[in-house]
Amino acid sequence: MRAVFDARQERHDPQFFLVNGAMRPSPEQPERVARLKAGAERAGCTFEAPADHGLGPIAAVHSAEYVDFLRTIYPRWQRIEGAGPEVIPNIHPARRSDGYPKSAVGQAGWHQGDTACPISEHTWESAYWSAQTAVSGAEALLTGEQAVYALSRPPGHHAFADLAGGFCFLNNSAIAAAHLLRAGRRPAILDVDVHHGNGTQGIFYARSDVLTVSLHADPERFYPFYWGYAQERGEGAGIGANLNLPLARGTRDEDYLRALDTALRRIEAFGADAVVVALGLDAHENDPFQGLAISTPGFARITAAVRALGLPTLYVQEGGYLSDDLGPNLSSALEGAQG
Repeated sequence: MRAVFDARQERHDPQFFLVNGAMRPSPEQPERVARLKAGAERAGCTFEAPADHGLGPIAAVHSAEYVDFLRTIYPRWQRIEGAGPEVIPNIHPARRSDGYPKSAVGQAGWHQGDTACPISEHTWESAYWSAQTAVSGAEALLTGEQAVYALSRPPGHHAFADLAGGFCFLNNSAIAAAHLLRAGRRPAILDVDVHHGNGTQGIFYARSDVLTVSLHADPERFYPFYWGYAQERGEGAGIGANLNLPLARGTRDEDYLRALDTALRRIEAFGADAVVVALGLDAHENDPFQGLAISTPGFARITAAVRALGLPTLYVQEGGYLSDDLGPNLSSALEGAQG
C-alpha cells in the first residue's frame, strides 16, 4: 500500500497541555510518528515523501488571515517580554464577530480555540508538511491508486478555517477533500476518530459538495463538548450533508459497526466517488483518552467495511496516542483497508 510522510512533521514538539486546570505533558508527541510508521510498514506500506503543492491547497480551506497568523506568530511571540516558550492563549473573544486585534496575545486568543494547540518554533513547518502529505495522498488517488495512507502529524480534524484546537492547526482531511473536489471528484469525509471532527464539520457545514460524517464518543461529557450532536445536519445549502453519529462511552466493536453501516449508507446515497477517512485510532479500548472501546481487530473490520464501498480511499492519520497498541492498531486498520 502506498504511503506518504515527511520527516519534518516530527519537529513539532508541544510541551503544554492543560487538563482540568492542571498542567500535563502533551500527549501529541513526536514519538507517535515512529510507532505509526512502524505499524504501517508491518502492514506492507511503502513510504514516499510528499510533493510540495504550495499554499494553494491550504488556502482553499483556511483563511489568509489564519495562514499568516500561523506563519508569523511564533517570532512575534518571542518579542514579548517575559513570554512563555510556546504560544498559548489566555483570552478569547466572546464571539467570532468581535473586533480583530493587532496584538499577538489577542490574535492567539482569536485563532487558538483551546490550550491543547501550543505553537512553538517548528509548528508551522510540521503542520505545512502534514498538509502536503495529505494533498500528495489525494493526488495518488487521482492517478489511480485505490487506497493510500497519509501519515499526517500534527493531526487536523479539530482545525476550523481560522481556528486551531485539539492538537490541530491545518485540517489535513478537509484540505485533501477540497483537493479532490477541485479535480472534479465528489468526496465524502468519514471521521472515525474518538473525538468529533468539529473543525471539518465547520469548514463544510454550509456546503453541499462535500459530505461530512463523524462517528465519535458522545460530546455531552467529552471533547469537543460543543459540537458533534445528532441534530447538527448542516445549514443553508449544506442541510443534509453533515451526519453525526455520537456513541455512548465505552462502545465496543459490534455496536460501532452497526453505526458505521449507517454512515456508509449515507456515503453511498451522497453519490461519493472518493472517500477521505480521518483515521483516528484513539477509539481503541486502551487509548489514553478512554472514550470508546474498539479492539485491535475491530479496526480491520472498520476499514474492511469502508473498502467494500469500492471507492478510492485516502486514510489520513488523526488521533491515536502513545500506548503499546498504537502501532498494532494501525497495522490492523491498514490490513483491513487492503483486504
